[in-house]
Amino acid sequence: MSLLMRVPPNLVQSIRAYRATELQKEAGRLGHHFLYAHCANALTKQQVCARIGEQFTFPRQCSKNFDALRNCITNVIAEAGPQPGFIAVLDQLPNTQKFDKEARETLLDVFRDAAEFWAEKKVPFRVFYSFEEPQSPQSVGWVGARPFE
Repeated sequence: MSLLMRVPPNLVQSIRAYRATELQKEAGRLGHHFLYAHCANALTKQQVCARIGEQFTFPRQCSKNFDALRNCITNVIAEAGPQPGFIAVLDQLPNTQKFDKEARETLLDVFRDAAEFWAEKKVPFRVFYSFEEPQSPQSVGWVGARPFE
């Protein structure tokens, strides 16, 4: 039974109950490309795009900005020949001042556009994402006087 039996073939959704290793195995079983990018510690839009491009092994010009990334995951790959399908994981998308909610939504829109592009070509394109966990007070240190001192 397929891990993605109840998942539409072209979508962008939170990874929730899935694990990247399970999705990678499923991509192999289906004969699809598996793309994974761990984006934690990236602080800006440019760093996130660069990280995705680097870890997806795209040419450098594909990771300059959102438009270049969109072009690469649609037109550039389509021009390379027939594609069997894709499962992509965008892991730990950052939550920083320079990569805020609006930037995250714009990035996810890039992948939603790609899902629509590939749906028109009848090629499965599933993207799963997660957000970086907020830091706990212990991990960033205390601000002000320490209690019990």
